[in-house]
Amino acid sequence: MVKIYLGPAGVPHSAKKKNTIDGIKTVKELGLNAMEVEFVQGVRMSRETAEETGQVAKELGIRLSVHAPYFINLCSEEKEKVEASKQRILDTADRAELMGADAIAIHIAFYGKMEPEECYQKVKTELGDVIDKAKEMGIKNVKFGVETMAKETAFGTLDEVISISKELNGVIPYIDWAHTFARQGGKIDYGEIIDRLISELGLTHINSHFESLVFRNGKYVDEHVPIDANAPPFEPLAKELLKRDNLSITLICESPELERDALKMKEVLTKLGYEFS
Repeated sequence: MVKIYLGPAGVPHSAKKKNTIDGIKTVKELGLNAMEVEFVQGVRMSRETAEETGQVAKELGIRLSVHAPYFINLCSEEKEKVEASKQRILDTADRAELMGADAIAIHIAFYGKMEPEECYQKVKTELGDVIDKAKEMGIKNVKFGVETMAKETAFGTLDEVISISKELNGVIPYIDWAHTFARQGGKIDYGEIIDRLISELGLTHINSHFESLVFRNGKYVDEHVPIDANAPPFEPLAKELLKRDNLSITLICESPELERDALKMKEVLTKLGYEFS
C-alpha cells in the first residue's frame, strides 16, 4: 500500500501564531502529517530555529519539505543574478538539512533569450556546482527538487525535470500536478507520470504540489485557486496512488485554502479506503 504524507504549503490559516513551529503543531492537530516550509520571499529563518523546527516535526511525526525563494534564475544573462540564485538554493538546503526536511522545491530558471536546450545545459552546470558546494557544507540528506512549471517561458517541462534528475546526483523532480496539467495543455495522465518516475528514476518517494488553476484566454494559467475547480481533478490521482505498492508520496496543498483543501484531499483518500495512521 502507498504511504501518503499530506499537508499545507506553509503555516495553516487556523494557526494561532503565524510561525513555522506553531504551524507544525496545528498540522498535527488537524490530523495531517506533512508541511512545506515556505522560504518563497527569502531565507529568513536562523539555523537555530531550523534545528528547533526539525525537533518539533520529528516529535510530532510531521514530514517536512521546503520551498526555495522565487527569486532564482540559473539562466539569467547576469552573472550576479545566477550567483545570488545559487546562494539562495544553498541557504535553503542548509536550513532544510538542519530541520530534517527531505527535499526542497526550486523554480529553477527562465529560458529568457536562450533556447530551451541551451538553458538546460546552463542549469545542469550551475546546479551541479550548487550540489558540489552543498556536499562541502555537509548537506547529505536533502534532495534538490526541480519543480515542474506551468509557464511556457520557464524551465520545467516533465521531460526536462526527469532528464536533469537522471544527469545530476541528488536532483529529483518536484512534481506540481497542476503546473504539469497546464504545461500539457489541460491534460494529465497521473498513472503515466508515476510510472515514468518509478521506471526512469527508480523513485520510491515522490515530492509534489497540488492545487487548481485558473482558465483564461483559452488556457490554464499559473494562478492558484481552491481544488473544487477540478483543474486538474484530484480524485483520479488519489485512485492512481492507491493502486501502488512500495511507493510513498508527499502531497503539499498549494491551494489558497491551505488546510481546508488538504482536509478535502484527505476525505477523498479516506472514502477510497486509505487509512491515515
